[in-house]
Amino acid sequence: MTNAMQLNLTTPGSNLTSYIATANSIPMLTAEEEHALAVDLQENGNLDAARRLILPHLRFVIHVARGYAGYGLQQADLIQEGNIGLMKAVKRFDPSVGVRLVSFAVHWIRAEMHEFILRNWRIVKVATTKAQRKLFFNLRKSKTRLGWFSHEQVQTVANELGVKPETVLEMESRLSGRDVGFDGYQDDDDDSFAYAPAAYLQDVSEEPARVLEAADWSAHNEERLTQAISTLDERSQDILASRWLSEEKTTLHELADKYGISAERIRQLEKAAMQKLRSALMD
Repeated sequence: MTNAMQLNLTTPGSNLTSYIATANSIPMLTAEEEHALAVDLQENGNLDAARRLILPHLRFVIHVARGYAGYGLQQADLIQEGNIGLMKAVKRFDPSVGVRLVSFAVHWIRAEMHEFILRNWRIVKVATTKAQRKLFFNLRKSKTRLGWFSHEQVQTVANELGVKPETVLEMESRLSGRDVGFDGYQDDDDDSFAYAPAAYLQDVSEEPARVLEAADWSAHNEERLTQAISTLDERSQDILASRWLSEEKTTLHELADKYGISAERIRQLEKAAMQKLRSALMD
């Protein structure tokens, strides 16, 4: 295989079937060969060693990309993004750790694919049917020319594309929505990290007013419960305390022996006491 053919494998073109067949035909490396190439790359910066590490693992990128077929994105694009992750993994692979490259690279490959899916997921959400996808791309071109639509422009676009004005307005609202990246990097430089919005959203859980309100509400409920329990007879109070408020809960049979009645009668008294408490707390 020529060097040109090998280099072209990292960027799948229009003939994806041929690319996959060629990638699968590249022999896999033995553990010893992989380790020697990784050491050569790490110590000498040998780019040919990097290429020889990348090419046999292209088939694995293809395998991972197939797992994301349900997102409606082109397999060639997913494979290309996965190849970028593979290259990053090869660059950072440390042969002294004692793991195979494929085990290390899978995280980088999936990370790049996930990033690509998230960048393009909005398009998938905006257009969920073939007709909507056609409208989406045509409408995007029209908005580039016209800017924000007036009523007349909506009618014009609807007539041009053969759809209802309501459909154009719905798609326009989807297009005008702005997605906020919740995680990720600012650019291709992995050291330039952009913190997710959750990192700087205001935390109001410890706000003094909220804390005081929660404490007052808890004290109020506790007082109401205490008052409700005090309306019960002593035996019912003891049954509830033994069954629900003690760290070591008493069984029905133990309470039955204590009061000289059946366990079923204890259960009935417990149920009646709980009903009285609920009624008192609901008033």
